[in-house]
Amino acid sequence: TLWAALVVALAGPRLVLPATALPASGREIMLAMDLSGSMERRDFSLDGETVNRLVAVKRVGADFIRRRAGDRIGLVIFADQAFVAAGLTFDTASVARALEDATIGLVGRSTGIGDGLGLALRRLDPKDSGGEGQPVASSKAVILLSDGANNAGQTTPKDVAALAKELGIKVYTIALGPRDMADADGEQDVVDTETLREMAEITGGKAFRVKTTDDLVAVADAIDTLEGGRAKAPPVPLRHDLWPWPAALAFACAGLLLASRRRG
Repeated sequence: TLWAALVVALAGPRLVLPATALPASGREIMLAMDLSGSMERRDFSLDGETVNRLVAVKRVGADFIRRRAGDRIGLVIFADQAFVAAGLTFDTASVARALEDATIGLVGRSTGIGDGLGLALRRLDPKDSGGEGQPVASSKAVILLSDGANNAGQTTPKDVAALAKELGIKVYTIALGPRDMADADGEQDVVDTETLREMAEITGGKAFRVKTTDDLVAVADAIDTLEGGRAKAPPVPLRHDLWPWPAALAFACAGLLLASRRRG
C-alpha cells in the first residue's frame, strides 16, 4: 500500500473539469494621467484638508478603478515622457496600487499629452493588448486627465485623437484645475480645455471640466456608466490536483510502519 500510494502521488494525478468562461464586461479602459509639476498645486479639498491635485486624483481614481470589476484596465502616466505603470489586466487591485505609487517627477515635469494618449492607444490596440487567449473587447476607451497644455513629446494631441478615431477608441478627457481666471495672486490654470474638448469630440467621447474634488467624484460616476457589451474571458479549465491524497496516505502508512517496527 505504501509503495502504491507513493507511485500514484509521484504520477501527479489531476482532475480537469470542463472549461468555464469567466464573466467579463467586454470593456478595456486605459487611464492616462498627467504627472507634470503642476499636479503639486495644493488647491483641492479632501476630508476637510487642503491637498495637492495628485492626492485628490489618487483618492477618487482608486475608488473608480476598484469599481471596474469585469473590465480590463490599465494605467499610463505622462509628463516629459509616457510610461506604462500598469498593463491591461482584470486585476483592479494591482492597477490601484500602481496609481498609488505614482509620484510627480517620475517621468519629468512637463506635459506630453499627445505621447501619453499615443501610448495608451498602443496598449489598447489588438496587436498589443489582446493576443492569443484574450477576450475580444466590445468597447475600448481612454480616460485622460491633465491640468496643463501639451508642451512636450513627439506628437500632437489632435493627431493622436484622429488615430484613436480610426481605431474605434473613445477618448474621455478631464481638464483639471479650479481657476479659469487669474486669482488675486495672479495664478491661473494653463489647462488647455479647448484641445481636450476637441480630442474627446474627434473620438466620440466626452470632455469634462473638474474644479473640485466633488467634480472629480461626479466625473468618475459619469464615466462609470459607460456601456459595454457582455463578453466572456477565455474558457479556463478548472484543475484540481489529486496527488496530495495518495501522498498523505503514503506518509500515514510510513508512520504506521515505523511505529510498528519500534514496538517490535
